[in-house]
Amino acid sequence: MARRIVHDGVLVVGAGLAGLSAALAAAPAKVLVLTEAPLNHGCSSAWAQGGVAVALAADDAPELHAADTVAAGAGLVDPAMARLMAEEGPAAVRRLAALGAPFDRTADGGFAQSLEAAHGKARVARVKGDQAGRAIMEAVTVAVLAARHIEVRAGAKLTGLLQDATGRIRGVMARIKGESVEITARAVILATGGIGGLYAVTTTPAELQGDGLGLAALAGAIVADPEFVQFHPTAIDIGRDPAPLATEALRGEGAVLVNGDGERFMDRYHPAAELAPRDVVARAIHAEREAGRGAFLDARSAVGAHFPEEFPAVFAACLAGGVDPRTQPIPVAPACHYHMGGIATDAEGRTSLPGLYAAGECASTGVHGANRLASNSLLEAAVFGARAGRAAAQEAPMPAASTAVTAEELPPAALQALRQAMSRDAGVVRTAEGLTRLRDLIDNLEAAHGRSAPLVAARLICAAALVRRESRGGHFRADFPDAQPAARTRITLSDIAEPGLRFAAE
Repeated sequence: MARRIVHDGVLVVGAGLAGLSAALAAAPAKVLVLTEAPLNHGCSSAWAQGGVAVALAADDAPELHAADTVAAGAGLVDPAMARLMAEEGPAAVRRLAALGAPFDRTADGGFAQSLEAAHGKARVARVKGDQAGRAIMEAVTVAVLAARHIEVRAGAKLTGLLQDATGRIRGVMARIKGESVEITARAVILATGGIGGLYAVTTTPAELQGDGLGLAALAGAIVADPEFVQFHPTAIDIGRDPAPLATEALRGEGAVLVNGDGERFMDRYHPAAELAPRDVVARAIHAEREAGRGAFLDARSAVGAHFPEEFPAVFAACLAGGVDPRTQPIPVAPACHYHMGGIATDAEGRTSLPGLYAAGECASTGVHGANRLASNSLLEAAVFGARAGRAAAQEAPMPAASTAVTAEELPPAALQALRQAMSRDAGVVRTAEGLTRLRDLIDNLEAAHGRSAPLVAARLICAAALVRRESRGGHFRADFPDAQPAARTRITLSDIAEPGLRFAAE
């Protein structure tokens, strides 16, 4: 029988930027943060290289940032949510700086900002070229550890949600140091990250396998746009899992994409060439590789000898793989990088289940649409994480009997089979044939091993991708290359009827 803990406050699952922002913002309410990995490990926030997109310059404005966000999202961005994020962005970045995040500065003390793809202005605040995520998370982690209202329990794996007869979420089930524990709380905020670990080639921590998304779906939560997965064009192709990332900022600094013959190819695919939207660049690189020509990021002229101090993370990763980016082009390949879809939320992080909030990559606020604008992820985590924390802190204690919604564990061999199939059939280029093959594999794995959170998350992605018979943003169907009238997907797990699919994009 599980040991029971009664927490009279907010329970946050996940310790990336969204989760820790929520924890800080919930003050003075008591907050318990559960994280499987030690703080500042196992989260995509700490791995983010480019920085935080925010309108801080004199020639920029939140409405311009919001407009770029809407344009990149290929018709599916919620304009009101994009405007809210852009308007609250400057204050969020200044809060992070006040906590000690060492953003690069100009000579007059302002924020140094760089240009990234699909931005109309240079508005990405960064740290030492490619150190933004790590440096921001270090500052926020120190603040969390110093906050008297926050308790952090590392080594805690989410295994289930506690739900009462009305559908309200009352807490979680977790495994803490091998012990099954039931924790009740006023409100639960899921900040469990993305689904990169469901793919064989990913730039995110491999342990991010959609656990929060899968468990929320099992409890009946509405999920939005799960088919939209962003593939970063320039993962460093040196055989590592996860794959190191060659930040977008390199192309912003003038690095170019070439094939094995040293020929630039991006101008054949888009007028903006290397600064085209990520989905376009990812498909171009995929096409060059499939044609046997290979793809490389050539930063020798743009960065060259300055690599060690300007882009230390990229430099170190390349050297570890036997590539010196000062003198050699970097081999690159598209990799799963970010999930635009997730648990549907409002502006305060509320999901369709009372008592359950979500923030960060596991949530779908509507700001990313079909294709996330570069460097909007850390901004979304900071803005909407804080909003979720403030809203959850207002929940009153409501003791009630509850039952556990749990999932089975997926064995390592089965997970690897799923990852290979997801990269092959739900990757950069998709077809009905491949997605049907993937669905059949998920059916077989579930029959053999039970319903696990990773399988549920994969099923949602696959099902929505099959139904969306068009190409839009990060979702490209080779058998349906044209766009149809824009419509978001909003589904629950019960909408997916077996063996066929019965729901439709709204």
